[in-house]
Amino acid sequence: MVIENKDLMAVENELFREVTLHVCSSLDMVTAMQRCLPVIAHVIPVDRMGIHLYDQGLGSVRTTFLATRERAVKLNVLTTLKARSGKKPEGDDPKDLLISTQSHPDPVAVRIINNPTRDPVAEQVLSHFGASFNSSLLVLRLERGGKWLGSLTLAVEGQNRYTEKHARLLALLHEPFAIALANALEHGEVLRLKEILNDDNRYLRNRLSPLAGEELIGMKSGLKDVIDMIKQVAPLHSPVLLRGETGVGKDVVANLIHYSSPRKDGPFIKVNCGAIPETLLDSELFGHEKGAFTGAVAQKRGCFERAHNGTIFLDEIGELPPAAQVRMLRVIQYKEIQRVGGSASISVDIRIIAATHRNLEDMVSEGRFREDLWFRLNVFPVLIPPLRSRKADIPALTDHFIQKKSKELKLPTPPTLGRDAMDRLVRYDWPGNVRELENVIERALILSKGGPLVFDRLFPFYESAHIDLPLPSSRQKERRSLDEVVSDHIRQTLVETKGKVHGPGGAAELLGMHPSTLRSKMKKLGIAHKR
Repeated sequence: MVIENKDLMAVENELFREVTLHVCSSLDMVTAMQRCLPVIAHVIPVDRMGIHLYDQGLGSVRTTFLATRERAVKLNVLTTLKARSGKKPEGDDPKDLLISTQSHPDPVAVRIINNPTRDPVAEQVLSHFGASFNSSLLVLRLERGGKWLGSLTLAVEGQNRYTEKHARLLALLHEPFAIALANALEHGEVLRLKEILNDDNRYLRNRLSPLAGEELIGMKSGLKDVIDMIKQVAPLHSPVLLRGETGVGKDVVANLIHYSSPRKDGPFIKVNCGAIPETLLDSELFGHEKGAFTGAVAQKRGCFERAHNGTIFLDEIGELPPAAQVRMLRVIQYKEIQRVGGSASISVDIRIIAATHRNLEDMVSEGRFREDLWFRLNVFPVLIPPLRSRKADIPALTDHFIQKKSKELKLPTPPTLGRDAMDRLVRYDWPGNVRELENVIERALILSKGGPLVFDRLFPFYESAHIDLPLPSSRQKERRSLDEVVSDHIRQTLVETKGKVHGPGGAAELLGMHPSTLRSKMKKLGIAHKR
């Protein structure tokens, strides 16, 4: 394009037209800048051209695009601005200078910097890139809709190269570059949100994969009362507190509640409160803003935000430290959170399912768990009985785990049970509950070498005592009356509850009976009651 012999107005019109065609023809700013630089170089001396954004949260200049006569590249280079050491003139702080530039009354202001060492921002950016200070700069502030977007910078070797005429020509390019940068930023935001969605999908798949294929064994026998309670509460939005020993399957019950609820199409986020270091707990649960702390280079959403319009399962809620209990209380009460380092309140529509193997009432009385948080979590408590209280489910659970683990271990066919194997399983008390049963079966499959499954010396308690599980003797196999069986079962349950009959964790609750009915049965069978 030859423009030397044209008048100034013609030069301006052609410059504006050519740059607009190039810069607004593509969302790819790299291509647009590479095409524009030779056009601009016909009327303004320029060796390189860049676009810079100011990150106020980090107090830094972020260089996003850079073009030379040879090539153009997309960057993400952060230059942290620092105040000059020693005495400095008023307003010489680089952050103050950039902020004042943002609020400049002229929306197309162009700064002429013919000596970079006198400008704290230009000096630090050039130094960060290892560029020569023997250069001149033109900085065009890009604004769109009253919002400061960033700056377009032209640079040429040698000082005192730029004049007011060059600044006036560059100012003509404000509109096309501002539109192009706004479109590029919006396009980048769409890509960022798409990546968040993909991240959510990966996150949820990883969270749900351990539960894939799980089923609730004992729905019509040992867990019948639990299933009845789930049917009552699942269609609602009320908080649920799952109580039970470690390994009884609280996560499987929580999964069933979520997928039986109106929120089944929403996310199901599982959080183990005892597995997150206290220093990272706030960030994991509530998220953080960029620059909130060292290493927070990007905004992060926490588990509560991820669970929006779905369910969050807070496993081991009793492990929460006191400070986190206060923040948890606010989430439950007001249904809103604040990210670490942020001031805005973010509303969340979530259902909370909490679980614990601890006695929260005792923790409240000892001052280790907040009473008001306990009241809000304990709206609908569900007690999941231990495996020793529902031994009728052991055969079905055993068959389920044999099939499952045989597939995981890639066995050609699932092995059968050896003689008296089921008797051994049923007679064991399973202090580790369903999880221990699963592990014992997997260990037996590994040791079986294709033969029938036997469970000799597979139980830690009996191994440590160097004795085998006693097999049923002929006398033990003799039939007993129903009253004897019921009496033994009630006595054993009273031993487990330390004589507690009614209330949470009492014998009546474990046995699925009304307390007065249980007392009548105890009186009839001659069972003494002592706490």
